[in-house]
Amino acid sequence: MKAYWIAHVDVTDPDQYCQYTQRAPAAFALYGGRMLARGGRSEALEGGPMRQRNVVIEFDSYEQALACYHSEHYQEAKLHREGVARAEIIIVEGVGP
Repeated sequence: MKAYWIAHVDVTDPDQYCQYTQRAPAAFALYGGRMLARGGRSEALEGGPMRQRNVVIEFDSYEQALACYHSEHYQEAKLHREGVARAEIIIVEGVGP
């Protein structure tokens, strides 16, 4: 069953954050991740506050999504995000086949 990595991010240093965005996609690809949305137009209709960037990545399974997050490849990329962005990341399992 598919799973989705959902991230809401506020960036405080765009130049340094680019170091993260240049590295992280390689980790996603290693685990079969497919970028569905990344930083495009969005609007908060309920709740809040609205984040600067919203990201959705699809994986073939919940286990692959978790393995990607915990992988050495992603954790190395994540080092370049720390201190320059505030991220909320969740992984949610999809419904049905």
